Amino acid sequence: MKKKIMVIEDDPAVADYLVTLFQDNGYATALATNVKDGYETAKKELPDLITLDLELPDEWGPRFFRKMTLDKKLKNIPVIVISGLAGNQYAISKAVATLSKPFDREELLKIIKENIL
Repeated sequence: MKKKIMVIEDDPAVADYLVTLFQDNGYATALATNVKDGYETAKKELPDLITLDLELPDEWGPRFFRKMTLDKKLKNIPVIVISGLAGNQYAISKAVATLSKPFDREELLKIIKENIL
């Protein structure tokens, strides 16, 4: 069974790029464009890893992360923050990695391979 990566990203171009990148590298994917859908989709799909934007239309990514860590089924899923915000490395200290947009695709794939359960 393929490992599943969930993308939580509101920019359609970035979301499409990430989903395509992951699928081209053999991963199944799930996509959400806001925190509310992200949480519901994560509960339903139980992905092996999540990429998370910090600035989303309905809520901040750190709130999603906080809510996720309180859920028994979701709390151990590794999260990679991908954001264009300055200082993004401080937003979620327990993320397995933080990448700034634009990011290096090879670096992202390496981080995923090191952290996917």
